[in-house]
Amino acid sequence: MGADFWPLRLARELDDAILHLRVNELEVGSILLGSEGDLDTELGYDEFLLREADHWFVREVLLYWGRLLRRIDMTSRTTIALVEPNSCFGGFLAEVALASDRSYMLIGDTTEAPGAVAHLAFTDANRFGFPMSNGLSRLETRFWGDQEGLDRALQAIGERLDGEAAMKVGLVTDAMDDIDWNDELRMILDERAAFSPDGLTGMEANLRFPGPETMETKIFGRLTAWQNWVFQRPNASGETGALRRYGTGIRPEYDQRRV
Repeated sequence: MGADFWPLRLARELDDAILHLRVNELEVGSILLGSEGDLDTELGYDEFLLREADHWFVREVLLYWGRLLRRIDMTSRTTIALVEPNSCFGGFLAEVALASDRSYMLIGDTTEAPGAVAHLAFTDANRFGFPMSNGLSRLETRFWGDQEGLDRALQAIGERLDGEAAMKVGLVTDAMDDIDWNDELRMILDERAAFSPDGLTGMEANLRFPGPETMETKIFGRLTAWQNWVFQRPNASGETGALRRYGTGIRPEYDQRRV
């Protein structure tokens, strides 16, 4: 199949899309990440990749996915994963949801997809397949300092979790039914648009990299986020920035570009 091997093609196209948004669409502050497809088929690819991980080509595909996921970790945008009916977030693709700043899951079906229910499926790929810059898996990072929560999440590996089950285990930010879905998403996006882009970059970078410090986390989660963004950028220290107008009663004016 060559370059048309689906996990490779998907990684290349998603990588290209994220780079395009980072370089050419600077005023896009929030990226919604969704999936659509057959979960059984996706899990079949995941099983194949894990089984054949020692093959040179499969190893390169897995390493590509690892780099792509770290690119999402280090992208100065708010990333929000939407798990809806007909989603196929499973195994290595579920890492995209884990890498997102927030993840929302729809409970039950909708008029657009009657009878279809959203599911998340985690596999051994999520246990140890794609370490972050801190050297931990995304599950370990998500439950840093909460061993009991991590144990519950690891026990859910191999199961198909609907919205209520995923919320109970702590694997999504929130789960909502179709009555609240659109209104909640609108408020979430309005909320992010109201904040300073630089402040969001600093906050998100720090929340993405808890746990052990490495050179990468120091650069992307500490040095770059705080020294180069929060305090020195015009949104903070400029004439109309938050620090200059603090206590004056005048709202700061933000440059909405996130670079």
